[in-house]
Amino acid sequence: MTDVQPEATAEPAPDADVISETTAPVAEAQVEVEIEPAAPHPPPPPPPPQPVFRVMDVEDVSMDLPSPYPSVTLVEAEPPMRLLVFPVGLPEGTAMAQALRRMDSRRPMTHELFMHVLQQVRIDVIALRLVGREEGNLLAELDLMAPAGRVRVDCRPSDGIVLALRMPVPAPILADERLLEEAGDVVPVTDDAADDPPDGDPPTAP
Repeated sequence: MTDVQPEATAEPAPDADVISETTAPVAEAQVEVEIEPAAPHPPPPPPPPQPVFRVMDVEDVSMDLPSPYPSVTLVEAEPPMRLLVFPVGLPEGTAMAQALRRMDSRRPMTHELFMHVLQQVRIDVIALRLVGREEGNLLAELDLMAPAGRVRVDCRPSDGIVLALRMPVPAPILADERLLEEAGDVVPVTDDAADDPPDGDPPTAP
């Protein structure tokens, strides 16, 4: 008896289109990322207003009874010739009146001694600046030129005026214009760019 072997059936050949679709490389998807522009920088804050200084002259140092304190009267050197009046202590008023009249004491008083010390160490008083007002009290600073450079020193208005008047070449007295326009407190401007008055540098003492 002869064994009959089953015929092997050939598998159908795959379709060429199917092969090409399955074997073709898959292109990667391209994702576009939108970049937002950087926010613009905010503009810098405006600079603080610069003070305007007016040149003042000492018009008078007087005492009106019954007030126990002398009063100092400063007047603008140029129109509109506004006044700035404020009280000082009796010793300071006396020293100021003597300095205004160029009167020397038999023995150097405190302000005269300090003036001589400044001269010996070659420090010039460039100007006295009245820079503000706080609770009715004027605020002042001495503008000095030392060998190491320019420096400012806080002082009482009365002491600064006496020293300015006592210099061999009297130093100018400068007042912030706001002191002549406003009756209340005036905050000093601390910006160093406001060193010089609009009319130019005051003369320095030799």
